[in-house]
Amino acid sequence: MATIDHKAELARAGAGVSGFWGTTLHLARRYPLGAAGAVIVLIFVLTALFAGYLTSYDPTTTNPRSSLSPPTTDHILGADFMGRDMWSRIVYGARISLAVGIGSTVLGCFFGVLIGLMSGYYGGWLDLLTQRLMDILQALPLLVMALLMAASLGPSLTNTIVAISIPIVPNVARVIRSNTLALREMPYVEAARAVGMSEWKIALRHVLPNTVAPLIVLATAQLGSAILTEASLSFLGLGIPEPHPSWGRMLSESAAEYVRTAPWLVVFPGIAISLAVFGTNLLGDAVRDILDPRERS
Repeated sequence: MATIDHKAELARAGAGVSGFWGTTLHLARRYPLGAAGAVIVLIFVLTALFAGYLTSYDPTTTNPRSSLSPPTTDHILGADFMGRDMWSRIVYGARISLAVGIGSTVLGCFFGVLIGLMSGYYGGWLDLLTQRLMDILQALPLLVMALLMAASLGPSLTNTIVAISIPIVPNVARVIRSNTLALREMPYVEAARAVGMSEWKIALRHVLPNTVAPLIVLATAQLGSAILTEASLSFLGLGIPEPHPSWGRMLSESAAEYVRTAPWLVVFPGIAISLAVFGTNLLGDAVRDILDPRERS
């Protein structure tokens, strides 16, 4: 009969761990891939915040003498066909990608939570109406819906955020609604009704806070999709307009004409997009495992 090492199991579960850094170190050891994703995301966040200190070049300034310059000491990642420094454009492009990714995720989650909470808690005709609307929105894939919205609104930073947030709404609304349907039957909700608390106060004070964990998991998963969708929209000319540096637009300007003669114009923006999406996906998987007891081993 196998014996259980109780001390090892307690250590693995984090017993005796205290403090912020102790908890962080314990989670990093238990979820190494999630820690790697967090480091990647943190690097991109710091890069976006301190972009002005990481490069001396303006990402929009052209220099015909440096046109299609390969990676050198002056331009460590080369220059594009207009002589703009690729390193500065990738660094400042991180601001665009994170702004669109975080902005669209927050906006989509806000309206998704609002719709899902009302639909699941009040039910009836409101639930029927909102769910049929969510069915319509979910009939098209995220990228296709974002393409339709971006084409309708026009290319700009604000319109891109709105266009990407709309397909996120039904995904969030579905998750929040399913959690709300279960939470509204809990004993503490019935007790709140018994003492005369109004329905909207019960929904906000007792139901909404208990949907935060699945919301965080879904938001981290949607963040990577939003960044990738922004790159796709910009690649197709419907995302961030010039002269703002966007990883997707950098690819669209270079992929067809310069992929053979100046491959650095395609390789480095592609690596930036891949790392950003890869890091957010790793972080999202780890957050899901941490917050969902059913995923814990």
